Amino acid sequence: MNTEDAAMPDGPRLVFETPLDAPPAAVWRALTDPVLRNRWLPDADLAEAEPVHAEPETEVRYRVLDADAPTARNIVAFIMAPGENGGTVLRIVHAREATLVALPRAVNGNMTTMRAA
Repeated sequence: MNTEDAAMPDGPRLVFETPLDAPPAAVWRALTDPVLRNRWLPDADLAEAEPVHAEPETEVRYRVLDADAPTARNIVAFIMAPGENGGTVLRIVHAREATLVALPRAVNGNMTTMRAA
């Protein structure tokens, strides 16, 4: 189940994998329908989620803000595979994007001048 390697950013990743009792179609719906997604993964945890890739019932990726570093964007991939007894193996991969959102600069340069006391 390495489908995330092709388009995920390089560098460190957090990877979690868990079996679920629901079939992939139900997991897909729970991850892609905003109302259902918000029940178990609130917007506060998936801030400003913007879908960037989707393969129905297989994988969905979101670009999200990082609450601890507001100028950083991350990619969170949810990868679904059929599990035992009709369930799903859900893999969540979280990686930081190489590009950062630039902070706005002050028009006057906003430079601090050192002065002797």
